[in-house]
Amino acid sequence: MTDTTAPLGRLPFCELHVHIEGTLEPATIFELAAAKDIRLPYADEAELAALYDFSDLQSFLDLYYANMQVLQTEDDFEALGAAYLRRAGAAGVVHAEMFVDPQAHSVRGIPESVVLAGLHRAIAAVGAETGITASIIVCVLRDQPVDSAERMLDRVLESGFAIEGIGLDSAEVGYPPSLFRSVFERARAAGLHAVAHAGEEGPASYVWEALDVLGVERVDHGNRALDDAALVARLAADRIPLTLCPLSNVRLRVIPSIAEFPLRRMLDTGILVTINSDDPAYFGGYLDDNLRALRGAFDLGGDVLGLLARNSVEASFLAPARKHALLG
Repeated sequence: MTDTTAPLGRLPFCELHVHIEGTLEPATIFELAAAKDIRLPYADEAELAALYDFSDLQSFLDLYYANMQVLQTEDDFEALGAAYLRRAGAAGVVHAEMFVDPQAHSVRGIPESVVLAGLHRAIAAVGAETGITASIIVCVLRDQPVDSAERMLDRVLESGFAIEGIGLDSAEVGYPPSLFRSVFERARAAGLHAVAHAGEEGPASYVWEALDVLGVERVDHGNRALDDAALVARLAADRIPLTLCPLSNVRLRVIPSIAEFPLRRMLDTGILVTINSDDPAYFGGYLDDNLRALRGAFDLGGDVLGLLARNSVEASFLAPARKHALLG
């Protein structure tokens, strides 16, 4: 039996699916709330943690957005990003491509420039300390109007801050990727990479739309792709990565248990699979916790872990020279 307690940090992983707001730990929520004299609707961390028994994606999102009220200044976003990057580095992450939801902050009066400035400060500071690198993918909230996404993209591009790509997240069912064709066309024309959440709770057809309408280079989640043999063949043949999130899938009841996570099935089809933490403060663990859970469920050996590490590097948006150096 594989030792599930062994450290995983010796493998160079890239994390490609992590929402920076989803790294907001309960202790930090209370600390920031106290500093700003914000009255929270829960008395303590234990009462907040009791709400983490989610029934579906929407039940999580309701709490996720409510807790963001404590994030208001550049310093807040710097602290949030720095805490994640240090924890990710301890988990064996050498590079992270972090999602952020600017619309969730601008609706509260927090400009995109404040959010991005804080995160860039975190990337620079922790990078200098530890050597970890990171970049930012701004995500469109798909359950908000298209013109809101267009305005967000305008302000992000005007901010002058370096952005790696554009993504699509939030409540999936009823909000197909094709709604945001124009936003993604403009983002790609501006030189941004494109990714999108698709096929988590939505159907396989959303994955097709993400690929063929939005022109994405990676699919976030993508579990429901397994419902469509032709789509599986397309993903495998074109080496289109899926950024899978095991503990997230269990906590949001996409799958009943970690033992039913479709890792081996996807690997057997030839899909380029990566493992990620999604919203680790809410779903029970960071990248190393996700990998340990998989090792415990599937008795994974070093060969599979090595493959997952290599896949994460290949699927990243790092420059070829950096990929080559990481892959040895």
